[in-house]
Amino acid sequence: MKEIHRFKSICEFHNYSNLPKSEHPLISLVDYSKVNYATDSDKIKWIQDFYSIGLKRNVSEKFNYGQQKYDFDEGIFSFVAPKQILTITINQNIKVNPSGWLLLIHPDFLWNTPLAKSIKNYDFFGYDVNEALFLSEKEENIIVELLKNIEREYQSNIDKFSQNIIISQIELLLNYAERYYERQFITRKISNHQILIKLEQTLNNYFNNRETLINGVPSVAQISNDLNLSPNYLSNILKIITGQSTQQHIQNRVIDKAKEKLSTTELSVSEIAYELGFEYPTSFSKLFKNKTNISPIAFRQSFN
Repeated sequence: MKEIHRFKSICEFHNYSNLPKSEHPLISLVDYSKVNYATDSDKIKWIQDFYSIGLKRNVSEKFNYGQQKYDFDEGIFSFVAPKQILTITINQNIKVNPSGWLLLIHPDFLWNTPLAKSIKNYDFFGYDVNEALFLSEKEENIIVELLKNIEREYQSNIDKFSQNIIISQIELLLNYAERYYERQFITRKISNHQILIKLEQTLNNYFNNRETLINGVPSVAQISNDLNLSPNYLSNILKIITGQSTQQHIQNRVIDKAKEKLSTTELSVSEIAYELGFEYPTSFSKLFKNKTNISPIAFRQSFN
């Protein structure tokens, strides 16, 4: 089993990557062309205690979270939150000239600022690498300029304004990323609608098979895993296409199947609840009434 490296500080990452000493202990902009991992292994696995925002081009390594992989043949923008496991597979036979930037931000740098809490609201820090953001040349230029602004600020004489100025630049960068992801969701209509079709098929498979419901109503995590997508990414795509989250799609399917059984079978409400994967009938009745404004029994009686 491969050793998992743990980078507790940005300095440790600099050392491992054969980079010059970081100029600031809590934030660093790395020129990706200078990264040279201190290993002759073909696979590196690590956990880092800081955020990283990467804009990379022409990279031979394959990056992945879990079973998700992505080849950086084109320039893409990706985000990694603290405590995530990152695996890099290196092809020693391929020699390329990688380029790009890697912004490293330790959570301590955000301490006592509004961004310390709001950064958790940016869902793309929970996306898999294969769900990274593709930038146009114009978009990439904007991002690079923001990254360089951050670097210039922490390289200058630090004063009482420095942290706020850098924080505002990071927030602006994250807001641009959110805008560009919205654009990517919209412009990839065909692939996104294919995901919606696969979601419907997956939900059909769950609710038409009693064996799969033995362990309960499928969770967002289960459905996302079946579709090889991260939960955040799937929900955000669905919100763009349908206005509803993955959880709402699952609940809607529960209600559709419940209505079918209530109107076409003699099964009791409790039996229907168990067949739909609910451990407690009261939970099923509560969800049904919340979604339809009528109890299961009242719904059935309306057909008599």
